[in-house]
Amino acid sequence: MRYLVAAHVKPGGASALARAIDEGRLGQGSVAGDEYLDDMEHARLDDDGTVRWVEVCFCPTPLAEERPYWEEYFELLSVKDAHSRRNCRDLNGEEAWACCNCDCTRQLEERLAQRGNPFLKRLRSARTNLPEVCGGNAIVEGTRIAVHDVVGLNLGTARSPSLQ
Repeated sequence: MRYLVAAHVKPGGASALARAIDEGRLGQGSVAGDEYLDDMEHARLDDDGTVRWVEVCFCPTPLAEERPYWEEYFELLSVKDAHSRRNCRDLNGEEAWACCNCDCTRQLEERLAQRGNPFLKRLRSARTNLPEVCGGNAIVEGTRIAVHDVVGLNLGTARSPSLQ
């Protein structure tokens, strides 16, 4: 089955998530394997800080296997069926593991790709280019800057050379 997932990065978790993705550790140990990394490659970031992606899961309970891996970095807001269950060839027994190569959510994924910004690009940009991401959204705390990008990702803190 395919699910539309909506989540927020946990406060202070953006850097750890970016490292886990860059080092290929996101979802390490899960039977879902590289699916986590693929999901993040296609995830979109809305203006309100919500990250959305389409996820394939074969568990009887949606994301039963994946949930602990996602919840290390995200607060899951919703997990909804991405299409009608009665049309799912895997669920109705027509074709085992059909979701792996199914295009049942192609239209949804195309619409999602036009929404917001590429999440992974924004996450990586925030990690490597703090001054650009800060804009007017940095909170100066002594000689440190608490960084929150324009969509609310808590990106941690950085030393401000101009404030030292």
